[in-house]
Amino acid sequence: MSDGLLLGFVVVALLAVMVPGLDTMLMLRHAVLGGWRAGLLALLGINVGCLVWGSASIAGLTAVLTASHLAYEIVRIAGAAYLIWLGGSALWKSLQRKQSDELPTGVDPQSRSAFRAGLVTNLLNPKVGVFYMSLLPQFIPAGSIVWGAGLVAIHVAIGLLWMSGLLVLAAKLRAVFLRERVRAWLDRVTATVFVGLGVKLAVEAP
Repeated sequence: MSDGLLLGFVVVALLAVMVPGLDTMLMLRHAVLGGWRAGLLALLGINVGCLVWGSASIAGLTAVLTASHLAYEIVRIAGAAYLIWLGGSALWKSLQRKQSDELPTGVDPQSRSAFRAGLVTNLLNPKVGVFYMSLLPQFIPAGSIVWGAGLVAIHVAIGLLWMSGLLVLAAKLRAVFLRERVRAWLDRVTATVFVGLGVKLAVEAP
């Protein structure tokens, strides 16, 4: 691979990571409401999901998503259902929370499910697989598994660095976001967005 192609991939990967999306919102929600540990676990889950998708793309498995309507639909519906469940359960818990509840300290219960939420949300998003399938072949020589693995590692590393910066910022602002009214507003808005994204994913045409 030429230096120009490598630089081009880094630029594209950086832009893709910097644009706020579902993964970013999920990590920040866990970081603000569950603490830096929960945010870090969500971030790790997200990036493990990226590694799985990237490896599947190199092996040619994600081509099934673009070639098979049924395979894409299965992942899409499963992802939509999970997002709606994730947002709905969070919204329900938020509405049931009493004003007298103590603010979370140390390891919040949310941190125990943060890794799973990050991983499953990423794996059940067929657009991540399509992204890898459409992007990687443009930057690697045909059949070069080593270069493909290297590009996946670069993309994951960029994501870790960028989102780690956001995680540090969220940790510093956590005291503000944990004020009762702000916390309730943030929790309900992000939960509603998850439900909305799930509905959007469920009804949109492939």
